[in-house]
Amino acid sequence: MKIASFFSGGGGLDLGFHLAGFQTIWANEYDKTIWATFRKNFPDAHLETRSLTELSFSELPSGVDGFIGGPPCQSWSAGGAKRGIEDPRGQLFFDYIKMIKGYQPRFFLAENVPGILAPRNEEAFERILGRFQDIGYDVSYKQLNAYDYGVPQDRKRVIIIGMRKDLEIKFDFPEPSGLKLDLRSSISDLPEPKSCVGNEANDFADEELQNHEYMLGGFSSMYMSRNRVRGWDEPSFTIQAGGRHAPLHPQAPKMVKVGEDKFEFVQSELSLYRRLSVRECARIQTFPDSHIFIYNRILDGYKMIGNAVPVELSRHLASAIKAQLS
Repeated sequence: MKIASFFSGGGGLDLGFHLAGFQTIWANEYDKTIWATFRKNFPDAHLETRSLTELSFSELPSGVDGFIGGPPCQSWSAGGAKRGIEDPRGQLFFDYIKMIKGYQPRFFLAENVPGILAPRNEEAFERILGRFQDIGYDVSYKQLNAYDYGVPQDRKRVIIIGMRKDLEIKFDFPEPSGLKLDLRSSISDLPEPKSCVGNEANDFADEELQNHEYMLGGFSSMYMSRNRVRGWDEPSFTIQAGGRHAPLHPQAPKMVKVGEDKFEFVQSELSLYRRLSVRECARIQTFPDSHIFIYNRILDGYKMIGNAVPVELSRHLASAIKAQLS
Protein backbone atom coordinates (compact mmCIF):
# COMPACT_ATOMS: atom_id res chain seq x y z
CA MET A 1 0.00 0.00 0.00
CA LYS A 2 1.16 3.53 -0.76
CA ILE A 3 1.29 6.44 1.66
CA ALA A 4 1.83 10.19 1.61
CA SER A 5 3.84 11.58 4.50
CA PHE A 6 3.38 15.05 6.03
CA PHE A 7 5.71 16.82 8.50
CA SER A 8 8.03 13.97 7.55
CA GLY A 9 11.10 14.98 9.56
CA GLY A 10 13.83 12.40 9.91
CA GLY A 11 11.51 9.59 8.84
CA GLY A 12 10.67 7.58 11.96
CA LEU A 13 6.99 7.30 11.12
CA ASP A 14 7.76 6.49 7.47
CA LEU A 15 10.32 3.83 8.33
CA GLY A 16 7.93 2.04 10.66
CA PHE A 17 5.31 1.96 7.90
CA HIS A 18 7.90 0.71 5.41
CA LEU A 19 8.80 -2.15 7.76
CA ALA A 20 5.10 -3.07 7.84
CA GLY A 21 4.91 -3.21 4.05
CA PHE A 22 3.87 0.32 3.07
CA GLN A 23 5.71 2.58 0.64
CA THR A 24 6.08 6.36 0.92
CA ILE A 25 5.71 7.76 -2.59
CA TRP A 26 5.22 11.44 -1.66
CA ALA A 27 6.38 13.42 1.36
CA ASN A 28 6.24 16.98 2.62
CA GLU A 29 8.86 18.64 4.85
CA TYR A 30 9.38 22.41 5.10
CA ASP A 31 12.54 22.47 7.26
CA LYS A 32 15.52 22.67 4.91
CA THR A 33 17.90 21.22 7.52
CA ILE A 34 16.04 17.90 7.19
CA TRP A 35 15.79 17.55 3.40
CA ALA A 36 19.14 15.79 2.88
CA THR A 37 18.38 13.24 5.59
CA PHE A 38 14.98 12.34 4.20
CA ARG A 39 16.26 12.05 0.64
CA LYS A 40 19.18 9.88 1.79
CA ASN A 41 16.92 7.37 3.55
CA PHE A 42 13.89 7.49 1.21
CA PRO A 43 15.37 7.98 -2.25
CA ASP A 44 12.29 6.68 -4.06
CA ALA A 45 9.86 9.17 -2.49
CA HIS A 46 9.14 12.55 -4.02
CA LEU A 47 9.92 15.21 -1.39
CA GLU A 48 7.83 18.39 -1.60
CA THR A 49 9.58 21.20 0.29
CA ARG A 50 6.94 23.94 0.20
CA SER A 51 4.89 24.74 3.27
CA LEU A 52 1.72 22.71 3.66
CA THR A 53 -0.20 25.99 3.64
CA GLU A 54 0.82 26.43 -0.02
CA LEU A 55 -0.15 22.96 -1.22
CA SER A 56 -3.30 21.47 -2.70
CA PHE A 57 -4.44 17.85 -2.53
CA SER A 58 -4.63 17.88 -6.34
CA GLU A 59 -0.81 17.98 -6.47
CA LEU A 60 -0.49 14.53 -4.91
CA PRO A 61 -0.05 11.46 -7.13
CA SER A 62 -2.94 9.07 -7.58
CA GLY A 63 -3.11 5.76 -5.78
CA VAL A 64 -2.24 6.92 -2.25
CA ASP A 65 -3.96 4.70 0.34
CA GLY A 66 -3.14 6.65 3.48
CA PHE A 67 -1.79 9.88 4.93
CA ILE A 68 0.55 9.89 7.92
CA GLY A 69 2.01 12.80 9.86
CA GLY A 70 2.61 14.55 13.14
CA PRO A 71 1.60 18.23 12.96
CA PRO A 72 4.02 20.41 14.99
CA CYS A 73 3.45 19.83 18.69
CA GLN A 74 5.05 22.87 20.38
CA SER A 75 1.67 24.61 20.51
CA TRP A 76 0.20 21.83 22.64
CA SER A 77 3.25 20.96 24.74
CA ALA A 78 3.26 21.48 28.50
CA GLY A 79 6.73 22.95 28.10
CA GLY A 80 5.85 25.32 25.27
CA ALA A 81 3.83 28.49 25.01
CA LYS A 82 0.59 26.48 25.46
CA ARG A 83 -1.22 28.52 22.83
CA GLY A 84 -2.73 25.44 21.19
CA ILE A 85 -4.95 26.17 18.23
CA GLU A 86 -4.24 29.90 18.53
CA ASP A 87 -0.64 29.27 17.51
CA PRO A 88 0.03 29.23 13.73
CA ARG A 89 1.71 25.86 14.23
CA GLY A 90 -1.47 24.57 15.86
CA GLN A 91 -3.40 25.75 12.82
CA LEU A 92 -1.35 23.33 10.69
CA PHE A 93 -3.64 20.61 12.02
CA PHE A 94 -6.44 22.15 9.95
CA ASP A 95 -4.21 22.36 6.87
CA TYR A 96 -3.61 18.63 7.28
CA ILE A 97 -7.36 18.06 7.58
CA LYS A 98 -7.91 20.09 4.40
CA MET A 99 -5.56 17.79 2.47
CA ILE A 100 -7.33 14.70 3.83
CA LYS A 101 -10.74 16.12 2.95
CA GLY A 102 -9.75 16.83 -0.64
CA TYR A 103 -7.93 13.58 -1.36
CA GLN A 104 -10.03 11.15 0.73
CA PRO A 105 -7.39 8.47 1.41
CA ARG A 106 -8.58 5.20 2.92
CA PHE A 107 -6.99 6.08 6.28
CA PHE A 108 -4.96 8.75 8.04
CA LEU A 109 -2.75 8.90 11.12
CA ALA A 110 -1.94 11.99 13.18
CA GLU A 111 0.51 11.99 16.10
CA ASN A 112 0.89 14.60 18.84
CA VAL A 113 1.99 15.22 22.41
CA PRO A 114 -0.14 14.38 25.48
CA GLY A 115 -0.68 18.11 26.03
CA ILE A 116 -3.30 18.06 23.29
CA LEU A 117 -5.55 16.20 25.79
CA ALA A 118 -5.01 18.76 28.55
CA PRO A 119 -8.14 20.55 29.88
CA ARG A 120 -6.97 23.85 28.39
CA ASN A 121 -7.06 22.23 24.91
CA GLU A 122 -10.26 20.22 25.34
CA GLU A 123 -12.43 22.47 23.18
CA ALA A 124 -9.83 22.68 20.40
CA PHE A 125 -9.25 18.92 20.43
CA GLU A 126 -12.97 18.18 20.21
CA ARG A 127 -13.13 20.60 17.29
CA ILE A 128 -10.36 18.72 15.51
CA LEU A 129 -12.05 15.35 16.07
CA GLY A 130 -15.33 16.81 14.83
CA ARG A 131 -13.69 18.06 11.65
CA PHE A 132 -12.24 14.62 10.94
CA GLN A 133 -15.69 13.11 11.36
CA ASP A 134 -17.31 15.81 9.22
CA ILE A 135 -15.00 15.07 6.27
CA GLY A 136 -15.96 11.40 6.25
CA TYR A 137 -13.86 9.43 8.76
CA ASP A 138 -14.51 7.17 11.73
CA VAL A 139 -11.97 8.35 14.27
CA SER A 140 -10.18 6.57 17.10
CA TYR A 141 -7.59 8.12 19.40
CA LYS A 142 -5.50 6.92 22.33
CA GLN A 143 -2.53 7.99 24.40
CA LEU A 144 0.20 5.36 24.08
CA ASN A 145 3.56 4.91 25.76
CA ALA A 146 6.20 3.81 23.25
CA TYR A 147 7.82 1.76 26.03
CA ASP A 148 4.92 -0.69 25.74
CA TYR A 149 5.79 -1.37 22.10
CA GLY A 150 9.44 -2.38 22.20
CA VAL A 151 10.94 1.11 22.51
CA PRO A 152 13.55 1.54 25.32
CA GLN A 153 12.14 4.87 26.44
CA ASP A 154 9.24 6.38 28.34
CA ARG A 155 7.52 8.37 25.62
CA LYS A 156 3.81 9.13 25.76
CA ARG A 157 2.09 10.34 22.61
CA VAL A 158 -1.49 10.74 21.39
CA ILE A 159 -2.28 8.84 18.20
CA ILE A 160 -5.34 9.69 16.12
CA ILE A 161 -6.35 7.26 13.38
CA GLY A 162 -9.22 7.72 10.96
CA MET A 163 -10.76 5.15 8.63
CA ARG A 164 -12.91 6.37 5.74
CA LYS A 165 -16.52 5.79 6.67
CA ASP A 166 -17.44 3.80 3.56
CA LEU A 167 -14.95 1.12 4.70
CA GLU A 168 -17.00 0.56 7.87
CA ILE A 169 -13.90 -0.03 10.00
CA LYS A 170 -13.52 1.26 13.55
CA PHE A 171 -9.79 1.09 14.22
CA ASP A 172 -8.65 -0.96 17.20
CA PHE A 173 -5.28 0.02 18.63
CA PRO A 174 -2.71 -2.78 18.91
CA GLU A 175 -2.14 -4.36 22.31
CA PRO A 176 1.25 -3.75 24.00
CA SER A 177 3.91 -6.01 22.57
CA GLY A 178 5.11 -7.32 25.94
CA LEU A 179 8.73 -6.59 24.97
CA LYS A 180 10.32 -4.31 27.59
CA LEU A 181 13.72 -2.96 26.56
CA ASP A 182 16.23 -1.00 28.61
CA LEU A 183 19.29 1.12 27.93
CA ARG A 184 21.64 -1.86 28.25
CA SER A 185 19.92 -3.73 25.43
CA SER A 186 19.86 -0.68 23.17
CA ILE A 187 23.18 1.16 23.49
CA SER A 188 25.67 -0.81 25.62
CA ASP A 189 27.51 -2.19 22.58
CA LEU A 190 28.36 1.23 21.15
CA PRO A 191 31.97 2.48 21.32
CA GLU A 192 32.92 5.74 23.01
CA PRO A 193 31.56 8.66 20.95
CA LYS A 194 33.27 11.85 19.87
CA SER A 195 32.39 15.24 21.33
CA CYS A 196 31.63 18.54 19.64
CA VAL A 197 30.28 22.02 20.33
CA GLY A 198 26.59 22.46 19.54
CA ASN A 199 26.57 25.70 17.56
CA GLU A 200 29.61 25.03 15.40
CA ALA A 201 29.43 23.57 11.91
CA ASN A 202 31.02 20.12 11.71
CA ASP A 203 31.61 17.43 9.09
CA PHE A 204 30.49 14.00 10.27
CA ALA A 205 30.44 12.33 6.84
CA ASP A 206 33.49 10.13 7.46
CA GLU A 207 32.53 8.73 10.86
CA GLU A 208 33.03 4.96 11.17
CA LEU A 209 29.71 4.88 13.02
CA GLN A 210 27.88 7.87 11.66
CA ASN A 211 26.19 10.34 14.01
CA HIS A 212 27.94 8.93 17.08
CA GLU A 213 28.93 12.25 18.65
CA TYR A 214 27.60 14.13 21.64
CA MET A 215 27.26 17.82 22.40
CA LEU A 216 29.45 19.62 24.90
CA GLY A 217 28.29 22.65 26.84
CA GLY A 218 26.88 23.69 30.18
CA PHE A 219 23.63 22.60 31.78
CA SER A 220 20.89 25.11 32.53
CA SER A 221 19.22 25.54 35.91
CA MET A 222 16.10 23.99 34.36
CA TYR A 223 18.11 20.96 33.31
CA MET A 224 19.58 20.65 36.82
CA SER A 225 16.12 20.87 38.41
CA ARG A 226 15.72 17.07 38.34
CA ASN A 227 17.67 13.88 37.85
CA ARG A 228 18.60 13.29 34.19
CA VAL A 229 20.25 9.88 34.54
CA ARG A 230 18.48 6.57 34.01
CA GLY A 231 20.38 3.37 34.87
CA TRP A 232 21.43 0.64 32.46
CA ASP A 233 18.49 -1.57 33.46
CA GLU A 234 15.86 1.15 32.96
CA PRO A 235 14.28 2.69 29.88
CA SER A 236 15.51 6.11 28.85
CA PHE A 237 13.78 9.34 29.66
CA THR A 238 11.93 10.82 26.67
CA ILE A 239 14.33 11.79 23.88
CA GLN A 240 13.68 15.48 23.25
CA ALA A 241 14.27 17.61 20.18
CA GLY A 242 16.90 19.82 21.83
CA GLY A 243 20.43 18.58 22.27
CA ARG A 244 20.92 20.64 25.41
CA HIS A 245 18.16 18.64 27.07
CA ALA A 246 19.34 15.20 25.96
CA PRO A 247 19.38 12.66 28.82
CA LEU A 248 22.71 11.74 30.39
CA HIS A 249 24.51 8.48 29.64
CA PRO A 250 23.72 5.63 32.09
CA GLN A 251 27.41 5.19 32.94
CA ALA A 252 27.02 8.09 35.41
CA PRO A 253 25.53 7.83 38.91
CA LYS A 254 22.10 9.31 39.33
CA MET A 255 22.10 12.96 40.25
CA VAL A 256 21.72 13.97 43.89
CA LYS A 257 18.90 16.18 45.14
CA VAL A 258 20.28 19.11 47.15
CA GLY A 259 17.22 21.36 47.34
CA GLU A 260 13.80 22.03 45.90
CA ASP A 261 14.06 21.66 42.11
CA LYS A 262 17.84 21.46 42.40
CA PHE A 263 20.09 18.48 41.68
CA GLU A 264 23.86 18.09 41.39
CA PHE A 265 26.28 15.64 39.83
CA VAL A 266 28.22 13.31 42.13
CA GLN A 267 31.42 15.32 42.44
CA SER A 268 33.75 12.30 42.55
CA GLU A 269 32.35 11.02 39.22
CA LEU A 270 32.12 14.20 37.14
CA SER A 271 33.97 12.65 34.19
CA LEU A 272 31.12 10.19 33.66
CA TYR A 273 28.43 12.79 33.06
CA ARG A 274 27.85 13.41 29.36
CA ARG A 275 24.84 13.76 27.14
CA LEU A 276 23.74 10.80 25.05
CA SER A 277 25.18 10.92 21.54
CA VAL A 278 23.04 11.51 18.48
CA ARG A 279 23.38 7.83 17.51
CA GLU A 280 22.51 6.71 21.04
CA CYS A 281 19.36 8.83 20.87
CA ALA A 282 18.58 7.30 17.47
CA ARG A 283 19.02 3.79 18.90
CA ILE A 284 16.63 4.66 21.75
CA GLN A 285 14.14 5.91 19.12
CA THR A 286 14.65 2.46 17.48
CA PHE A 287 16.26 3.77 14.29
CA PRO A 288 18.66 1.21 12.78
CA ASP A 289 22.31 2.28 12.39
CA SER A 290 21.77 2.18 8.63
CA HIS A 291 19.47 5.22 8.95
CA ILE A 292 21.86 8.13 8.44
CA PHE A 293 21.20 11.66 9.67
CA ILE A 294 22.87 14.40 7.63
CA TYR A 295 23.60 17.73 9.30
CA ASN A 296 26.29 20.35 9.79
CA ARG A 297 25.29 21.31 13.33
CA ILE A 298 24.82 18.58 15.91
CA LEU A 299 21.80 20.47 17.26
CA ASP A 300 19.98 19.65 14.02
CA GLY A 301 20.77 15.96 14.49
CA TYR A 302 19.25 15.92 17.96
CA LYS A 303 16.25 17.87 16.66
CA MET A 304 15.44 15.41 13.87
CA ILE A 305 15.65 12.42 16.16
CA GLY A 306 13.81 13.96 19.09
CA ASN A 307 10.89 15.04 16.90
CA ALA A 308 10.54 11.61 15.31
CA VAL A 309 7.98 8.93 16.08
CA PRO A 310 9.86 5.86 17.38
CA VAL A 311 10.22 3.41 14.53
CA GLU A 312 8.94 0.40 16.49
CA LEU A 313 5.84 2.23 17.70
CA SER A 314 5.15 3.26 14.11
CA ARG A 315 5.63 -0.32 12.89
CA HIS A 316 3.09 -1.68 15.38
CA LEU A 317 0.53 0.96 14.39
CA ALA A 318 1.14 0.40 10.67
CA SER A 319 0.80 -3.37 11.03
CA ALA A 320 -2.53 -2.93 12.82
CA ILE A 321 -3.79 -0.56 10.13
CA LYS A 322 -2.74 -2.96 7.37
CA ALA A 323 -4.37 -5.94 9.06
CA GLN A 324 -7.64 -4.12 9.66
CA LEU A 325 -7.80 -2.73 6.14
CA SER A 326 -7.29 -6.24 4.81
